Amino acid sequence: MKTPPPPPGAERTDGPSLRIGALVPLTRPGWIEAGQHLLAGLELAVRDVNDAGGIAGRPLELVVRDTAADPRRAAAAVDELARLGVAALAGEYHSVVARAAAARADALGLPFLCSSAVLDALTEQPTEWVARLAPAQSHGWQLYADFLLGAGHRRIAVAAEPSVYWASGTRVLRDHLASRGGTVIGLDMRALAPAAVCDELVAHRATALLLLVGHPEPAVSIVTSVRRDQRLAEILIGAPAGQPEFAEWATSLGDDSAAIPFLRYLPERLTPLGARVETALRERLAAAPSFVAFEGYDTIVVLADVLRSHGAERARIAESWPRVAVEGTRGRIRFSRTTGIGVWQWVWAPVQVVDRDPADPDRFRILHVG
Repeated sequence: MKTPPPPPGAERTDGPSLRIGALVPLTRPGWIEAGQHLLAGLELAVRDVNDAGGIAGRPLELVVRDTAADPRRAAAAVDELARLGVAALAGEYHSVVARAAAARADALGLPFLCSSAVLDALTEQPTEWVARLAPAQSHGWQLYADFLLGAGHRRIAVAAEPSVYWASGTRVLRDHLASRGGTVIGLDMRALAPAAVCDELVAHRATALLLLVGHPEPAVSIVTSVRRDQRLAEILIGAPAGQPEFAEWATSLGDDSAAIPFLRYLPERLTPLGARVETALRERLAAAPSFVAFEGYDTIVVLADVLRSHGAERARIAESWPRVAVEGTRGRIRFSRTTGIGVWQWVWAPVQVVDRDPADPDRFRILHVG
């Protein structure tokens, strides 16, 4: 079969491939749907780069490893990908997993562009090897706290499971709310059954409950219990980490999935590139793409730009982070150093607080923009 010619203006991609390692949660206990969206964005962007001639005639190749939300598995994957000769790492959704991957990438001298994890302390010490697209947790969750205050909530209960990520989020909320007259009431989900959460909310006179727990459980059981308790008819349920973004949330909870505000990292209007990518992602996923899919696409946009401008040598990639200036799906991406964050950071990806519309849970309402 004759190979078709490349499109006009594109170079042939018949040189040796440039390999990018991709860390993605694709099995439990990882958030599989988030992983699928992240991977869809990464794969679509690689396809688009290659359709346009690749990198100086060399195709990009994605080497995917499933982290399954396991930090040790992620660290082992970083070791393997480094041995396989990848030029850089991309991806990861879960913050604690991304932190393990970042530490290992830093130790090996392997550039890592983290797509979606938000934990402020992504590395223990400042590093030149790691950059991040997602906004830091302190930035997004402070905006979420401002939304709560603006909606009149001052007594806010937090149902939390033990995790560095959840503990960090609770601290951000507590510090930000306390300075503005708000109170955070901690509910330890190791000690409480979902039904018992309702009694605690009544006893503490909470007007909002934030879910800092896993999905589907105990999140689904907590929502169901609270929604069925007539004493709590006026309480706001929130999920700042973004669980309601995904279709699995609506499938699990039906009408109860609506009116639960969460953080989403999208602008009110996508860039022209973003509008085109949204159409392609919708076709690829057979569903509306989440912000995580756009994060995946933007990751490859950045890495392709770096590879074109600075080559595939790992040290040169790491040195290029402060010189990145590229149009992504959600705005112009640049990296800088930010106080309290040890990696190169996009300051900031757009942030929204949204929820599912009670009149149509498949439709999202924008409630607050940061």
